[in-house]
Amino acid sequence: MDSDNNGSFGDRVRSLPRNVWAVSLTSFFTDISSEMILTILPLFLSNVLGVRTSIIGLIEGLAEATASLLKVFSGWLSDRLRARKWMAVLGYGISAVAKPFFYFAQSWGAVAAVRWTDRVGKGIRTSPRDALVADSIDESQRGIAFGFHRAADTGGAVVGLLISLLVVWLAQRNTALLSQSTFRTLVLISIVPGLVAVLSLILGSHDVAIKATRERPKITFRALGRPFLLFMVIVGIFDLGNSSDAFLVLRAQERGLSVVGILAMLITFNAIYTLVSAPAGDLSDRVGRRKVIIGGWLVYAAIYLGFAVAGKGWHIWALYAVYGAYYGLAYGTTKALVADLVPGTLRGTAYGTYNAILGILDFPASLIAGVLWQGLGAWQGFGPAAPFYFGGAMALVAALLMAIVRPGEKVALA
Repeated sequence: MDSDNNGSFGDRVRSLPRNVWAVSLTSFFTDISSEMILTILPLFLSNVLGVRTSIIGLIEGLAEATASLLKVFSGWLSDRLRARKWMAVLGYGISAVAKPFFYFAQSWGAVAAVRWTDRVGKGIRTSPRDALVADSIDESQRGIAFGFHRAADTGGAVVGLLISLLVVWLAQRNTALLSQSTFRTLVLISIVPGLVAVLSLILGSHDVAIKATRERPKITFRALGRPFLLFMVIVGIFDLGNSSDAFLVLRAQERGLSVVGILAMLITFNAIYTLVSAPAGDLSDRVGRRKVIIGGWLVYAAIYLGFAVAGKGWHIWALYAVYGAYYGLAYGTTKALVADLVPGTLRGTAYGTYNAILGILDFPASLIAGVLWQGLGAWQGFGPAAPFYFGGAMALVAALLMAIVRPGEKVALA
């Protein structure tokens, strides 16, 4: 694997190995399929089924928490088997089969069951997939590899959302609320890219030989090392305020955006996310991951405070555009840093732990957001702004801790 870190950005992208391109293509098609459905799923629950935000938060949080338990096991198992590809294929396949069943959902319980199954697929695939990317690239190009993967992923989201926008516009024009027939049409269209995604991974990727050790990896926090564990504590604090983006979609509608306006807003977000991801990953290869992550979290804090005080729909749209820059800065870079902090034989376990902790925290984060917004039982909550004040505050605390604690970092190349 080429360790040259001095070429141009374009040269560094072109030099990425086949596995990175294959995984990125799979994520591209998966996100076409997923974004057509999952980003408007909160609107389907709220507009069509009349579900309260506390229940939406419960559905989203429980789905992610369930997937998280599998992320630990699948990552560890891929380390133990020294194989990543076919576990990732299995996970993508489960999600591709599950999502069409949204077509038949008539209650929030049915939606939750399909969402849960889809997240089971994500739980199985995510850690082996991330480890496969890390195994396939030299340390000096790890940031750009993960950044490119995120760019492809969000590029697929842009395409999926453009399809959704076209379908919604043709079906119901600028109507404020989503209809059931429009949602079902999108579910049917999403089947094709979901299947193409699975085929792309089967035909395009291959396992990379992992250096053998006498002892098989064990699921222990101690084996992952102190720098990784410190990093996870800080990331956990941040994620406690990082509730499901479903609440941002609901906030946009609450501030006056139509379904078409929300889809256009999400397209803007993903376009910026796509443009920023690979350059941000490349930047982290050159100046160090920690600086880029802190910058991303500070941007997040400012954006969430903006969501709290926004008075009009276009305010949410503008903030959501900048939100794409946060994702581009921080998301791929944190995954690259995980690989920096642990030995290669434990990468699957490390990614499983990373994804699991974040996914488990998604449950209380989303539940807290729903309760802060709309209350629980007799308690009425603090209103729509409250979850965003909380999220902004948690991001500031995490950024401060990241700057002070400075968890170990292998890559800091000039």
